[in-house]
Amino acid sequence: MNHGKKMIAPIVISLSIVLYYVFIIVLFLCVPGIPFIARAFMILIPFLLAAVMIGVLISRIKEIQGGEEDDLSKY
Repeated sequence: MNHGKKMIAPIVISLSIVLYYVFIIVLFLCVPGIPFIARAFMILIPFLLAAVMIGVLISRIKEIQGGEEDDLSKY
């Protein structure tokens, strides 16, 4: 069974959120005068959020491929 159309929305939303986090990281890299430890946290947090978003996307794709399109059916 082809589930390609059902994967478009999660991929587009995840990609836009990851690109937003990348933009934030680049923005923090361009601001001068920020102490190193503050800059490290300001870069690390969006990076971790982007990694979690990619993990959630992979999980959602596996659910869709497994035939579980409706998460609410579990509850």
